[in-house]
Amino acid sequence: MSARRGRDWHPWLAAAFAAAVAALYLDGLGSTGLLGPDEPRYAAIGREMARSGDWATPRLWGEAWFEKPPLLYWMTAAAFRLGLGDHLAPRVPVALLSALFLVFQWAVLRRLLGDRTAWMATLMLAASAGWTAYSFVAVTDLPLAVFFQTAVLLTWFWMENGNRFVLYGAGAALGAAVLAKGLVPVVLALPVLWLARRQWRQWAGPAALAAAVAAPWFAAMLWMHGRAFFDEFILRHHLSRFASDELQHVQPFWFYAPVLLAGLLPWTPAALLAGWRAWKDPRLKIPLWVLVFGFFFFSISRNKLPGYLLPLLPSACILCGAALDRAQQAGRALFWTVMLASLAPAAEEMLPEALLHGIRRTAFSGMRWEPLAVLLPAGLLAWWLDHRERRMAAVAAVAAVAFGAIWHVKRAAAPALDELVSARGLWRRVAPQKDQACILRLHRTWRYGLAYYAGAPLPDCAARPLPVAIDQPPGSLPRLVPLNKAGIAAAGPAVK
Repeated sequence: MSARRGRDWHPWLAAAFAAAVAALYLDGLGSTGLLGPDEPRYAAIGREMARSGDWATPRLWGEAWFEKPPLLYWMTAAAFRLGLGDHLAPRVPVALLSALFLVFQWAVLRRLLGDRTAWMATLMLAASAGWTAYSFVAVTDLPLAVFFQTAVLLTWFWMENGNRFVLYGAGAALGAAVLAKGLVPVVLALPVLWLARRQWRQWAGPAALAAAVAAPWFAAMLWMHGRAFFDEFILRHHLSRFASDELQHVQPFWFYAPVLLAGLLPWTPAALLAGWRAWKDPRLKIPLWVLVFGFFFFSISRNKLPGYLLPLLPSACILCGAALDRAQQAGRALFWTVMLASLAPAAEEMLPEALLHGIRRTAFSGMRWEPLAVLLPAGLLAWWLDHRERRMAAVAAVAAVAFGAIWHVKRAAAPALDELVSARGLWRRVAPQKDQACILRLHRTWRYGLAYYAGAPLPDCAARPLPVAIDQPPGSLPRLVPLNKAGIAAAGPAVK
């Protein structure tokens, strides 16, 4: 592609990208209530910070909470202070942070790898299932990923250009990553430090800046709470999480292989068919080492959750984007990427069940011919554009399909997620009689969410029997049932 033609398509692609990111990342943030146990719990801590003015100690319902550092809570509390409300305050800061990082990654990569590779890697990340999913929920994985990868990209830029000012930015970003989720980013940064070992003297100032960003909060917690903070944060949520079965997230060694492939959806065919070429490019040693080392580190950990892999997803997309740019033929991979996007309606139907019971217990609803028929021309167009040596146009067309597919899943699944998975649907039924309701049986996922919407935990029926019980039999959704004087759910119809 000539330089003139590159300038011709660049403004159009930038405008389309900005519109797609705004639609996918910022639209509908309140369409679904807070999900899972973590999102309402972290949101409640941030809300309490905003109300109390205590920005040092995270507290959940009055009790100190040392599971995670405060960065996400600070973001949420600031949004509450700005008046964004119970749903937007937790989610808007995370979504904005994600969108800004996409722009930052593109700006750095175009200086390191060229304009086309920067666009391909950024489009893959922006329209990937893993990155968009964690940009929608207010949990700590996305802030960790953003600041860790910011540190990696700035260090990479420094190694290529020798600008020490940039290295101080990397130090500050690494300190912010530690405030996002603890000491994990320091471990993940080891391969980058090893590659830069010959210039280790230049790291003194940036390392001091990283410590200056992160250390004051940890020092304050140790001074204020002593052994309680050390035992919970360091011993339980760092060492035990890595080495023991205590936290009950134990998974086999190979767990992250399908997680990584699923996180790249619908770009998985492009990653599989083109990604192997990245091993041969010496310019990509930093993202390659970060991905390989991080993948191995997380795989040997006893406890595994899908979100742990999120800090590695940008590196994976950089590798795949660079390989896609340099592949002789990529039309077939791009065609199958489009065809994989036709699974969006099936994903929409499966998502509520997967979040309720786990993906292993969720039945695949099957392929439909209608989405395949609709997307077949787009897949053939991408193949034809690549054959005509218009690789950037082909990738942009595939990205448009991927954005549309993920947006469809997000919007179409929202009503079911709100009513069946989020505690907001349960709270709508409880709210009219909240002063008469107690909890008989309820999974922790629903307990945290219900407490967030109620403003405080509801009493247990064993301690304070009330006329209406919230009961969740094993394998069922919560329901409201009458409670007799003996504290036992009475037989009969559920309470409306």
